[in-house]
Amino acid sequence: MEEVDKILIHTLKQVGTEVSEEVNSVKEFTSELIVEAVVRCIRVIDPGLGSALPTSLPPGMSARFRVGMSLAQACQDIGYKGEIGYQTFLYSNEPEIRSLLMFLVERLPRESAETSDQPTGKSVVLQRAIAAAIKAQLSVPWLPPNCRLPLHGETQSPGGLHSFHVQPLSLPHCTKGPTKKELIDYQRDILPPVTAQPSNHASVVASILEQHTAELSAAQEWDSEWNSQGLVSRLTPQEYRSRKLTRLRKRAEEQLRSASLPSAESAFGGPRSTSDLSELLQAFRGSAPANQVLTKGSHFTHTQKFTFTQVGTTPGINHCVHSLQFSTVSSNVSVCLCVCQEAAAVTSPIPTGRQSEGDVQLRQEEELASLQQQFQQLCTDVDQLTADMKHMGVTNTQVLDELKQRELGNTEEEERMQVKKKTIDLLPDADNNLVKFQAQVEASAKRVLHLASQWEKHRAPLIEEHRTLKEICSNQDLESSRKLSEIKSLHDKIRVSTEEAKKKEEIYKQLVTELENLPQDASRSAYTQRILEIVSNIKKQKEEITKILSDTKELQKEINNLTGKLDRTFAVTDELVFKDAKKDESVRKSYKYLAALHENCNHLIQTIEDTGTILREIRDLEEQIETEHGNKTVANLERILDDYKAIRQENSALAAKVREG
Repeated sequence: MEEVDKILIHTLKQVGTEVSEEVNSVKEFTSELIVEAVVRCIRVIDPGLGSALPTSLPPGMSARFRVGMSLAQACQDIGYKGEIGYQTFLYSNEPEIRSLLMFLVERLPRESAETSDQPTGKSVVLQRAIAAAIKAQLSVPWLPPNCRLPLHGETQSPGGLHSFHVQPLSLPHCTKGPTKKELIDYQRDILPPVTAQPSNHASVVASILEQHTAELSAAQEWDSEWNSQGLVSRLTPQEYRSRKLTRLRKRAEEQLRSASLPSAESAFGGPRSTSDLSELLQAFRGSAPANQVLTKGSHFTHTQKFTFTQVGTTPGINHCVHSLQFSTVSSNVSVCLCVCQEAAAVTSPIPTGRQSEGDVQLRQEEELASLQQQFQQLCTDVDQLTADMKHMGVTNTQVLDELKQRELGNTEEEERMQVKKKTIDLLPDADNNLVKFQAQVEASAKRVLHLASQWEKHRAPLIEEHRTLKEICSNQDLESSRKLSEIKSLHDKIRVSTEEAKKKEEIYKQLVTELENLPQDASRSAYTQRILEIVSNIKKQKEEITKILSDTKELQKEINNLTGKLDRTFAVTDELVFKDAKKDESVRKSYKYLAALHENCNHLIQTIEDTGTILREIRDLEEQIETEHGNKTVANLERILDDYKAIRQENSALAAKVREG
C-alpha cells in the first residue's frame, strides 16, 4: 500500500492539490485535504460538474454536511459504485478514501496523465499556480459592495483596480531584419527595462497586454493573408511584401500628387485657397511664412500676375503704378488695366518750409485712401471679369458641342445625298443596271460561299487546337489548384510541426533542468532494482497462495476420501456384527459398543469442525477489530459528538436570532 499511496499523492500534486511533503500515505490525509483532492480530480474529469464545488470546507457544520452530500453526489454522477456519503469526507477511513482516490485517478483523462509524467520545474509550477489562482478567482461570483463578506475582501476589493491606459513599449525582440551593432549597444546599455518605460507603473500590465495582442494580431493577419492571397500569387514572402510596399507607395504618391494640384476656384482667378497638402506641409514646417511655401502651379497660374509697384518715395512726389494683366489660353482674352495717379495734379509741389509736417501726412493719408478705393474698384472689376469669363467659357463649350452635333448631322445628310445621287444617276439605264447589280450580287454570294468553305477548312483545325488548349489550361488549373492545396496543407503541417518542436524544446529544457536538480546518488538502476524486487515479491506471494490453495484442495480431498472410507467400513462392520449379534450375547454387546463408538466419533468430528469454524470466526472478528481500529471509530464518534454539539449551538443561536427578530 505504501507504493500505491505514493503514486496517488504524486498524481494529486499534478492536478493541483497542495499536499505537504510530510504526508506520505492516505492514512495521514485530513478532511480538508480529502475534500480538496476530490474536488481537484472532479474538476479535471468534468469541469462543468466540479466548477460549482468548493475546494475547502466551510466553518459551519450544516454547510459542511451539505458540501459532503454534494461531493458524494458528484462522485456518484461520474460513475463511482461504492458506498459513499457525507461521512466518507467528514469521518473518513483509510480503505474507503484509498478506493475513492484510486477510482478518481483512474478516471483522469489521458492528457492529465501525460502532463503528470512531465517534470515539475519551477516555471511550470509557477504557471500552474497562476492558472489555478485565476480560475479560482473567475469561479467566485461577483457581489455588490454592500453584500460582500470579509472573505471576499481580497478577491473583490476595488483597491487594486486601475484604468486601462496603454503606452508604447520598445522591446528588443520586436526588431525585424538585420540588427546593427549600434542598435544592439543601445538596447543593452541605454534602453530601460519594460517596467520602467511607462510613466505610470499601473500602465505596465496594460501596455504589455496591448503589445502582445498587437503582435499576435499582426502574425494572424499575415498568416491569413499569405494563405489566401500570398500562395495564389506564387511569390516568395519577401517578394510579396516588396510588391505590397511598392503598391502602397504608388497609392500614397498619387494621393499626394492629386492633393498638391490647385483647386478650380483658384484656377479661374478667384480668391486663392491653400490645398490640404500645403496646409499639412506648412504645419510640418512650423512657423514658416506662407510666401516661402513652394507650390506647384498650373500654366494658368503662371500666366496670371498681379503686381503692385510703388515708384518714388520722396516727400515731394508719390505716385503708384498698378497694372493687372489677365490672360487665358482657351479664349485668348487679355485685359490690361493701368491706372496711374499722381498726387496734386500728376506732380505734387515740393513742400516748402512753411508747410507743416501735419499737412504732408494728411495729404499722404488722403492719397492712400484714394489708392485703396481704386484698388478695391479694380478687384471688383477683376471679379466681374472672372465671372464673365466663366460664363463665356460655359457658353463657348455649349456652342462647341452644338457645332459638333450639327457637323455630325451634316455628315450623315451628305452620305444620304451621295446615295440618292448615285441612285438617280442609275435610273436612265435601269434594266442594264439591275442586271449588273444582280450579277454583282451573285458574284458576291459565290465569293462569300468560297470564303465560307475556305473558312471552314481553317476553322476545323483552329477549333480542335482551341479545344486542346482549353483542355490543357483546365488540366493546368486543376494541377495548380491541387499543388496549391498541397502547399497549404504543407504550410499547416509546417506550422504544427514548428509548434510541436517548440513544445518539445521547452520540455527538453525542463527535463535538463530537472536532471541537473536531481540528486546524483539516486540512479536509474536503483529504481529498476526496486521495481524488480517488488515484482519478485508479488510473484512469490502468488506462488505461496497457489501452494496453499493446492494443499487445501489435497487436504479436502483426503478428508473426503477418509470420510467415505469410514462410512463404508462402518456399514460393512455393522452388517457383519449385526448378523452375529442375533446368535451371540457377547457379540450383541460388541455391536452396542460399535454403535456408541461410531456416534462418539461423529460427535468428535463435528466438534472439530465447529472448533475450526469458531477459529475462523475469531480470526474474522480480529480482522474486523483491526479494521475498526484503522477506521478510527472512537475518534470519529468523538468528532460526531462534537459536531452534534456544534449543530445544537448553531440551532440555538439561530432560534435566539429568530426570537429577537
